[in-house]
Amino acid sequence: MAASWDADLMYQWGAAMGAEFYVKGANVQLGPGLCLARVPRNGRNFEYLSGEDPFLGYTLVQPVVKGIQSQKVIANAKHYVLNNQETNRGAVSENANERTRFEMYYPVFQGAAEAGVGSFMCSYNKINGVWSCENPITLAQNLKVDLGFAGFVMSDWGATHSTSLMAGLDMEMPSADFMNPAAITAGLSAGNITQAGVDNAVFRILRAMFAVGVMDEPLSAWDWGKLKANVTSEAQAAQARAFSAASTVLLQNSQGLLPLRPHARNRLALLGFASYGAVVHGGGSGSVVPSFIVTPLAGITAAAGPEATIVFDNGTDIARASAVAADADVAIVFVGTLSSEGSDRASLSLDDGCDVDDAGQCLGNNHQQNALVQAVAAAQKNTVVVLSVPGAILMPWSHNVSAILMNFMPGQQAGNAIADVLFGLVNPAAKLPLTMPNIENETQFTPVQWPGLPNPAEPEYANYTEELLVGYRYYDYHNLTFTSGFPFGHGLSYTTFSFSGLSVRASGQALDVTFRVVNSGAVTGQEVAQVYIGFPTSAGEPPKQLKGFVKTAPLAPGASQVVTLTLQPRAFEVWDVAAHAFVPVSGMFSLYVGSSSRDIRLKTTFNK
Repeated sequence: MAASWDADLMYQWGAAMGAEFYVKGANVQLGPGLCLARVPRNGRNFEYLSGEDPFLGYTLVQPVVKGIQSQKVIANAKHYVLNNQETNRGAVSENANERTRFEMYYPVFQGAAEAGVGSFMCSYNKINGVWSCENPITLAQNLKVDLGFAGFVMSDWGATHSTSLMAGLDMEMPSADFMNPAAITAGLSAGNITQAGVDNAVFRILRAMFAVGVMDEPLSAWDWGKLKANVTSEAQAAQARAFSAASTVLLQNSQGLLPLRPHARNRLALLGFASYGAVVHGGGSGSVVPSFIVTPLAGITAAAGPEATIVFDNGTDIARASAVAADADVAIVFVGTLSSEGSDRASLSLDDGCDVDDAGQCLGNNHQQNALVQAVAAAQKNTVVVLSVPGAILMPWSHNVSAILMNFMPGQQAGNAIADVLFGLVNPAAKLPLTMPNIENETQFTPVQWPGLPNPAEPEYANYTEELLVGYRYYDYHNLTFTSGFPFGHGLSYTTFSFSGLSVRASGQALDVTFRVVNSGAVTGQEVAQVYIGFPTSAGEPPKQLKGFVKTAPLAPGASQVVTLTLQPRAFEVWDVAAHAFVPVSGMFSLYVGSSSRDIRLKTTFNK
């Protein structure tokens, strides 16, 4: 959903989830997941909506929280904080300095707090040597004071290590090993727990329940026996289809191969995970068991119409799949990888993605997906690759195929949604919330950074020595070029857009950035216009940072939209450790407007 870059759609998604939770008798949703994608191979990146950018997460989390809580269900922002790897997550200390935490890892959680989120979940890991769920600096001070969070903090399941109520933990989950009457009474007697501390924890829990409306409902509403109810209505399924299509990124489209023409006498070869082995969701506690799945084979067959010929091959025999591709007008190869809570990914290669059985069911690792794509591309010039992946992936074959679509974890309506995009019913407007690298470990993590030391298999600590240079910030700082990968914010359309008329005007301490977006192509479409700024070099900031974006209205060919984005004062501030606050930076700033972090159409400078 983060790939949609669409705040309105994020609200609808949140409300749709909240409505399903309510009908299932649940008054707390353990989500949204928010952590920044610091480690491309993190096993839980697929759960998190920040991508690799704190401002993107800050902006998108707010409508999601409001949508969930509009249904009288308390949202839960997790996992606070620095829960950025699964390798030894229950013991590793994630070590990051104060400036790095406030500029990179806290903003998305601040966005949740500003949206009125009812609860936070503290994480399994330690932070600078202290367990996250008993860390008085990150919980009691940073979260509840500096970020202004007014709700309650619950532990991740089994992440409590002491009766840490005074350090900022309000609720132990799922048991009461430490936060029980005997332990709290003993703490009161010993003087290391105060009655005011107990009252504050209780108040925070009740405050969230009353604020969201949990207490307005009859007791029968919160019946956990409803959990197994299938609450997927036709309307909910239609929403899932729309959300999935709106989050599908068009990475490449040589010679305008896409969209395909429906109801044409096309011979389409569907290869790889196009049948019941389709990758639609990740594993672990973030997995979803759908009541039904529309496979790509089913969705494309329905959309192509009776005139088309659809031939499917699961791709386990590469020579056979290549022959099927050669005999078609267009070959569409469905590839993917699995990812799960509990472990980080073995690599960013598709070949560490999915095991398959004889029928092509995705089970864990098919070590020949890259070879399949290469062979099909050699046999068929009109080759489309659809990537269902949990995050960053390597595409060594990207220059050999005509078109690439990425639908991440596409959900139960995967087949219908991808068909909507392939046949042009939906003109893609999604953008990458993550950098797609050219090679493994392109950001040059050392073992001390990830997975950590002294034993990388079971690290005791991981040091965030890269500080602010995460994702595209690293690529810009080191001036890396893209050969087979794609930059942050990238995403194409079946039409084209031009930008013009950039003006910058002070509005108090804020800055109004105005420009025009014109649909310069032949079909109606939407563009996500992005605004980045560069700080004066004296500030020690990365060269370019996302500070604003907007998805235009649908624009007909030749139509335009004048966009004004207001950059708040925080956009021009950095965290000052001595002041323990964000402070403004003075000097000459650069401002960039474009279609991605590397596709800059307009730029200017201004003094602050």
